[in-house]
Parts: sequence; structure tokens; C-alpha cells
Amino acid sequence: MISGDRANGTAQPLALGLRFLIYGRTGCIGGLLGKICEAQGIPFAYGSGRLENRESLVDDIAAVQPSHVFNAAGATGRPHVDWCEFNKIETIRSNVIGALNLADVCSQKGLPLIFYSTGCMFDYDSDHPIGSGMGFTENDASNYSGSFFSKTKGMVEELIKNYETVCILRVRMPLFSDLTHHRNFIKKITGYERVVKIPNSMTVLDELLPISIEMAKRNLTGIWNFTNPGVLTHNEVLEMYRDYVDPNFTWKNFSVEEQAKVLAAPRCNNDLDSTKLKKEFPEILPIKESAIKYVFEPNKKKNKITLA
Repeated sequence: MISGDRANGTAQPLALGLRFLIYGRTGCIGGLLGKICEAQGIPFAYGSGRLENRESLVDDIAAVQPSHVFNAAGATGRPHVDWCEFNKIETIRSNVIGALNLADVCSQKGLPLIFYSTGCMFDYDSDHPIGSGMGFTENDASNYSGSFFSKTKGMVEELIKNYETVCILRVRMPLFSDLTHHRNFIKKITGYERVVKIPNSMTVLDELLPISIEMAKRNLTGIWNFTNPGVLTHNEVLEMYRDYVDPNFTWKNFSVEEQAKVLAAPRCNNDLDSTKLKKEFPEILPIKESAIKYVFEPNKKKNKITLA
């Protein structure tokens, strides 16, 4: 069923010429995309086919007749990416076979594909040291395969980037205003007893997801570091959470070496250069400003008692 076609009970598309087919309905990005489309009056439908089943993708496209396709599906694991270490075949089917299937079908149909991928394919190195401001660019190939999730994502990007109709968005540590959602980076780290203290690039979905729809409208393609300019440490995120949401919140730090002892796979840390995205969309806010405006201010406790 196509959503967004009705206005006052009459079939009347509000965004003429646009019709989106979205995969990843149950994920945070896919779910948010549907809400944005509804708000903008863009007709859309969620794909019912499984990405690893090529025929079902062809059927979805025939039924929906989309102008653009969005892939927000994929195996990221629950509660986190360690799941992929123990479910490698399922991860391959979704992150590699499925992603390639959809890119190939869209290419054959001449359809633009917006692919929400990840920036968790890079780790600070001698050319990109911590605190240097030398971020990884869209021209850099993955230098990190320490987790199976990252390995599949780096592998598939190298292949999918050859399709001229695909726009690859490298999302990183997504922050968004629903602090109860299990995919929210804030929800994750507030549930940890200890966190590392390393600067990382991050994506404020409330600000950048609408921009991804604008990228589709402009038919932009290629690889994009889909992060707000600048970096934040876990501590800086938790400090904002404490200051705006829970003044009693506390946490402890530990080292990367200590962290590795409690994980099935190590985690990467990086700074992604967002110059390309900022040039196309100069209104994008730096990461801390964006996090405050779109995430923490809307969640600011309004019932604090002020003593006279």
C-alpha cells in the first residue's frame, strides 16, 4: 500500500513526481524515513520483499513504481554488533548479498538508490591520528575489519560504489531525539557501566535524514560521509545527557584494552571528514550544536524545581 497519497480524502500526491520505496521498516532509519515522507507529503511504500530474494525486489518495484529506492535495511545485531560475530551467514545474506541484489536491480531499472551504510569501517591510524583533524574522506577505502559487521560493510562498499545510480551514506553512531530507542547511541552508552573516552564522528538523524531525502531529490550519487562536522567523545555525549536529561546520571571510563576484554569483537574509532556534505548543504550544524538543538533540548526536563 502506498502511503502519503491522500489529502482530504482525495488521491492527490503532494510531492509531484516522487514515490519512494523504502526497505528497513522496522529499523530506526527506515521508520524515521516514513515519518518524514508523511510530513513532507511524499508518497512512499515499504518493501515487502527480502533483500536476499532478488525476485521479490523486482516484484516490489513493479508494484510500487518508485522514483527512488532507499535501503535502510541490514544486519547490525541486537543489542550490538557482537551478534554478527555469532551469526555470520545471516549477516552476509543481509549486508552483502541483499545489498548487492538491491543495487543491481535498481541499476537495471535505472532507479536511484540511497544506501544507508556505515562509517564504522575506519580506525585512527598514523595518517589519521586522534585529535589531528585529519579525517577520513570519501576517497579512502576501509582500513578496519576488526569486527565481522565492519568487514561486510567495507567489502560491500567497494563493490556497490561501482553502480552509478547509488548514493552511499556513511552513517556513524546515530543520535536522535527518541532516547528510548535501542538503536540510539545515547540509549546504548547510558546503559553501559563504563565507556571509552575517544573522539568520534557521529550522525544526528533528526537533522541529517531530511537532508538525505533532499539528496535523493537532487539525484546525488557516490560516497558521502554522512556525519555532522566535528567529533564528540562518549564523555561529552554523556555530559550533555546529564545536563539536559538526568542530573543524577554518572558513569565511569575505561581503556580500549579494557573494553576489548568484554567484547566479542573490537570497536573502531574515527573522524570522518564531512567537508563534501557541508559544501552541498552549508546549513548543517557542527555535531555538538546539532546534538543540543535536535536531541537534548527537546528532551530537556521541564519540571525542574528552582529554589527562591
